[in-house]
Amino acid sequence: MTLMGLAVIVYAQSSPVNSLATKSGNTLTYPAARRSDQVDDYHGTRVADPYRWLEDLDSAETRAWVEAENKLTFDFLNQIPERAAIKARLTKLWNYERYSIPYKEGERYFYSKNDGLQNQSVLYTVESLDAQEARVLLDPNKLSTDGTVALSGYDITQDGKLMLYGIAASGSDWNELHVRDIATGQDLPDVIKWVKFSDLSWSRDGKGFFYSRYDEPKSGNKLAAVNEYHKLFYHKLGTPQAKDVLVFSSSDEKTKGWIFSGDVTEDGRYVIISAFPGSSSENRVYFKDLQQKDGAVVKLLDDEGVAQYFIGNDGPIFWFLTDRDAPNKKIIGIDTRNPERQNWKTLIAEAKETLDSAAVVGDMFVASYLKDAHAQVKLFDLKGKFVREVSLPGIGTVSGFKGKRKDKETFYSFTGYTVPTTVYRYDLSTGKSTVFRQPKVDFDPSAYETKQVFYTSKDGTRVPMFITHKKGLKLDGQNPTYLYGYGGFDISMTPAFSVSNLVWMEMGGVYVVANLRGGGEYGKAWHEGGMKLKKQNVFDDFIAAAEWLIKNKHTSTPKLAIGGGSNGGLLVGAAITQRPELFGAALPAVGVMDMLRFVKFTIGAAWTSDYGSPDNAEEFKVLYGYSPLHNLKPGTQYPATMITTADHDDRVWPGHSFKFAAAMQAAQSGPAPVLIRIETKAGHGAGKPTTKQLEEVSDKWGFLVHALKMKMS
Repeated sequence: MTLMGLAVIVYAQSSPVNSLATKSGNTLTYPAARRSDQVDDYHGTRVADPYRWLEDLDSAETRAWVEAENKLTFDFLNQIPERAAIKARLTKLWNYERYSIPYKEGERYFYSKNDGLQNQSVLYTVESLDAQEARVLLDPNKLSTDGTVALSGYDITQDGKLMLYGIAASGSDWNELHVRDIATGQDLPDVIKWVKFSDLSWSRDGKGFFYSRYDEPKSGNKLAAVNEYHKLFYHKLGTPQAKDVLVFSSSDEKTKGWIFSGDVTEDGRYVIISAFPGSSSENRVYFKDLQQKDGAVVKLLDDEGVAQYFIGNDGPIFWFLTDRDAPNKKIIGIDTRNPERQNWKTLIAEAKETLDSAAVVGDMFVASYLKDAHAQVKLFDLKGKFVREVSLPGIGTVSGFKGKRKDKETFYSFTGYTVPTTVYRYDLSTGKSTVFRQPKVDFDPSAYETKQVFYTSKDGTRVPMFITHKKGLKLDGQNPTYLYGYGGFDISMTPAFSVSNLVWMEMGGVYVVANLRGGGEYGKAWHEGGMKLKKQNVFDDFIAAAEWLIKNKHTSTPKLAIGGGSNGGLLVGAAITQRPELFGAALPAVGVMDMLRFVKFTIGAAWTSDYGSPDNAEEFKVLYGYSPLHNLKPGTQYPATMITTADHDDRVWPGHSFKFAAAMQAAQSGPAPVLIRIETKAGHGAGKPTTKQLEEVSDKWGFLVHALKMKMS
């Protein structure tokens, strides 16, 4: 039977129970989704999973369902007249030059630039920052006709002559590595496949590089294949991949979900091996002395539950950022010749602020802190003595400050909710910042304001929240508001500029970001307060943020939308299943919706470090208690919801969103629409071409205009 034939049958079998009225008065009829009798036993608890078949993306039945759902969604969106104007404004604002932070190797600088509406940014190289014209080194837009092939990362040899780079197609996490001669722009024959979650790092002599990969999936859907037993390899130029040397791996069942990465130290002597159990809050550090032929890998820092990141070395003296006995992190020095703990030296002690990252540049430590979720940067000498604080333009987020021990300059970017990302050159001797590239965006930042408030969560915890909007906001409860959150994996939500959010505010919307537990805003305790058995705290924090906004008349339930992606998609799913009456609309994106089967796909097993495991009886109870898929209740009035995912998402398997959409449509008893928007030739978000981003944002804001009954200002 043809795919089109199946689609017709799906529509013909749609249940009249799920017929709802749209804005135009037409009937919205959900595609039927077959319910199977699949039941699983978890520690004596029998759990139904009637939409298990939607996990198989390649089946004709699933494809027909996807086609029918997309037709329904886009037919609905096409009825929203404001959508075209939103896309036109987005396109106009999006069309501005954007630069990455420059990066220097040998006598050359490297940076990427997007002219405005290019699907992918282009990589350039120059010998001087004052050069009138930069040379194109790699233009990903020429790798595909629709802009869906992206540059996923690169590394340059220390002499600036060769570039190792990865490309990813259709948003997949799978990468293919190539090597380019920088002088000629031509690629060498070397090609490396099945690379995923890998750092790229050249050996000092430029004759080879370190990378990480999985074994090639043996059969079935290679996007869905479970990713286990990561391996670190060394590739010598001019040899086939089959001859690559295995540097490190582990066959221990306990480490099957771990990720291993390798980075060569600036002096070229060591390869530092980071072993991530899954959550960014924990990292083991091993090393191999490259001067010792066939030297063993030394497990220098191998304790459970400790975050420790290599930031540089002075010969055998290694410097680390760690949260060992310092929940807000500190910087220590370890002499690898005498690595016993009693010999460690604290160079920069723990502060009240969270030490978010650190680097060694110009014989100084550049320490980036988070003070109530916004940036603060301080310089220290290599003995830990304070030198100066970097003067920043305001409350925002910084990135960069990378370089080498003897560099006299470094570069960083600064951004805020109303400040487009600006790149600065920083003189390490004088402490002076000068603008390298400042974008010109067609809006008046003085017309907007950002304030930070603190509210109280269910258990009394004080939680920060950023609120941004046009000046002169009336606190009458009638403002359409978009509340965004994440709350997991030690990831901090800090101020950043976004054209899409700017357009939302131009439309009269209020943009809000809550800094939930589970993130890294306040160090280790903040992260651990929202993980595993304490994950409910994250949802409580988010719900309390919504209640604060309503109580303080920034908005009201009919005007309040919530959104989040990936782990944030889980957040939104949990919020609307726990408090469906609190919200007017929801936009869960690429979410982890089935907390009992997330370990069955791609890299999901690595997330047990943050979520816990359904194989653990105690953790299962918690997971089952908030899993969005399993807490939908038939006969409930849920808010207007548009779920978004992509058919090539091999990070969070699309089956999560498919099953959640089918179950929510079946459970919905109210008049609000429940839709799913399924992007094609796209993945979890990385490398998504500009054209697809513009379309998706237009659809999201258009949906909210309809759902919140907005009058565009």
